Amino acid sequence: MPVGILLITHEGVGDALLATATRLLGRLPLRAEAFHVPFDADLDALLPAASAALRRVDEGEGVLVLTDLYGASPSNLAARLAHLGTPVRRVSGLGLPMLMRALNYADQPLDELARTAAAGARNGVHADDA
Repeated sequence: MPVGILLITHEGVGDALLATATRLLGRLPLRAEAFHVPFDADLDALLPAASAALRRVDEGEGVLVLTDLYGASPSNLAARLAHLGTPVRRVSGLGLPMLMRALNYADQPLDELARTAAAGARNGVHADDA
């Protein structure tokens, strides 16, 4: 069974990234979903819905949770999810290179996929001389 992917982001970010990844790949090789955190969110109130999203993408091998900004509300909500019993690895700094890297290595186990996603983010940044 593959790992699931849950994007926990500020409003609109996760859906846009998943739509772009789907367009590029044709179909996603892993079960993936975006969960949006409003700017004025009460994280305690969102926890049950976020937990349900986590369960929807979990196929038994755990869930890679990708967040857009470390220390912001989506990342803090992801930290709470990590303590609910489902095996979770969190990686922050979500962008298209990170997501595409994770999706292109869909056969990796959870711990390795988290490292691969982080490497995708680092390797996706290039400073151009132009």
